Amino acid sequence: MTRLIVGPFNRVEGDLQVKLDVEDGRVREAFVTATMYRGFEQILPGRAPSDSLTIVPRICGICSLSQSVAAARALAALGGLQPPPNGTHAVNLMSAVENLADHLVHFYLFFMPDFAREAYAARPWHGEALRRFAAGQGEHARKAIAARQRWFTIMGTLGGRWPMSGSVVPGGSARALETSERIRLLSLLHEFRAFLEDTLFGAPLEAVTALHDEAALLAWADATPQSDFALFVTLARDLQLAALGPGPGRFLSYGAYPQPDGGFTFAQGLWEAGRLSPLDIASIGEDAAHAWLADGGRPLHPSEGVTEPLADKPGAYTWNKAPRLGGRVVETGAIARQLAAGQPLVTALVQATGGNVLTRVVARVLEVATVVPMMEAWLKALQPREPFVNPGELPDDGDAAGLAEAARGALGHWVSVRGGRIARWQIVAPTSWNFSPRDAQGTPGALETALVGTPVEVDAAMPVAVQHVVRSFDPCMVCTVH
Repeated sequence: MTRLIVGPFNRVEGDLQVKLDVEDGRVREAFVTATMYRGFEQILPGRAPSDSLTIVPRICGICSLSQSVAAARALAALGGLQPPPNGTHAVNLMSAVENLADHLVHFYLFFMPDFAREAYAARPWHGEALRRFAAGQGEHARKAIAARQRWFTIMGTLGGRWPMSGSVVPGGSARALETSERIRLLSLLHEFRAFLEDTLFGAPLEAVTALHDEAALLAWADATPQSDFALFVTLARDLQLAALGPGPGRFLSYGAYPQPDGGFTFAQGLWEAGRLSPLDIASIGEDAAHAWLADGGRPLHPSEGVTEPLADKPGAYTWNKAPRLGGRVVETGAIARQLAAGQPLVTALVQATGGNVLTRVVARVLEVATVVPMMEAWLKALQPREPFVNPGELPDDGDAAGLAEAARGALGHWVSVRGGRIARWQIVAPTSWNFSPRDAQGTPGALETALVGTPVEVDAAMPVAVQHVVRSFDPCMVCTVH
């Protein structure tokens, strides 16, 4: 058996290192390390609760809006504030802009360039992958960058700027829209739809979301060779990506895009073995047994969590805690949202082959096709002369949680306020779930589990299959370590 240390990874937000024990050309065990500490949980205590709306978006330059939403929802829960319908739709629109931009970047700039590498030069699809996705040079990657740039002008209207938009507040959005602005935003949505239907899908969005099983997907891909998504399906079938990176089989969603009636557009719950169960937030525990952090002697719920560095702790190998739901490892992300929502194709693929490299990427791409028409409906539902926020006072004392779905999955902020000041603020990010270390029982996290069995080429410093598995989860390490 040999030990291979892979990292740092390029095209990843933050510092990531993976230690692999390799036997007979395959990974026997994996240990995932978040190599830096940031300490936002030490920055926030002692401050006014409203300061969090300025501080927490600085956690990450990719999902800053999602951090704002989780923080605002925590403060809204403290004050018993409910946004008006306009506020709900406006925040959903901003969240969707950020999440879909993230999906686009993941597909074109983080994930697909690996298939343009020399390692795949003998494959029949390599020439097209090189032309479309080569890092820094791919024709379609450049188109995607231009489309993303235009896409974010929507955020400029809704939130003032991105990243670190300031319009998300407890009780809704501080930025009201005029009728003329709504019309301009609809035009930008239609422009983005045109890029998707021309380049990413090569077909109407509704035709893509109507695909209901693997046979329909493969037939569509064969009939739509100009589509970048179809090219991914083709090469995924050739490389058997459905057999790569199997996850724990349990999928967590906090529920995405809440609606004025109190429900979610994408449901909340735990999906396992074809069944969606109600989510018990109280059963979340963070195990720090193998983190360079004080562990309190037991897993702690985030509402009582502690994030204190302990750099010389024996047996530790990461700055990330190990979140567990009812003591069990779960996976989160677009795949969890689409399973909870009952998306037919994602459900069929996962029931056939489980969570893996193929199904994670399919779920993210399909989410783009699904959400854009929803955004068109939310924009049309806005009433420009009606309120966008229900303001209110926050109590001097209280405890609350704010839950959101970032692009990478379940994001939670837990806050305690005493005497008008933040007493505790704990954050559990999506990559904290997916890239967790072992817990006190020695159970590996989702990525550590998914890497077992992955083939490793002889003398490869950065094994290509390992990179596919890691990138299928799309790590954001700066969020992981808060």
